[in-house]
Amino acid sequence: MPQTTVTLSTHGQGLYEFTDQAAHFVRAKAEGGEGLLTVFVRHTSCSLLIQENADPDVKTDLNGFFSRLVPPSSDPSMRWIVHTMEGPDDMPAHIKAALTQVSIGIPVTNGRLALGTWQGLYLFEHRDRPHRREIVLHLSA
Repeated sequence: MPQTTVTLSTHGQGLYEFTDQAAHFVRAKAEGGEGLLTVFVRHTSCSLLIQENADPDVKTDLNGFFSRLVPPSSDPSMRWIVHTMEGPDDMPAHIKAALTQVSIGIPVTNGRLALGTWQGLYLFEHRDRPHRREIVLHLSA
């Protein structure tokens, strides 16, 4: 069963699309068949999303929503947070990752990802500073 790792460099909070890298891997390894692509991110302060990739306002609104839902630990509403050693964005990043997912399964049909027309695959970075994030792609046939 083929497997590879995609490394993405982030430059702060936001959504980073990697649909093309996943689709290329599947086309090269699925040989026109059926299967399941498992996508797994190897970090605790970012997550994965399948989301619309046609209108960039969707990314803006998602970022805004999660920023309001889980503000930095320096925000007065977050005084209850204990884990603050790695900065005011760290524990909120863990919370955001817990509310989303670190693994996604995507069907493969005729050697291609079975994503909808407007769907893209994203790393959702929850930290402020740049990171190198590893995403494992595993194809089961």
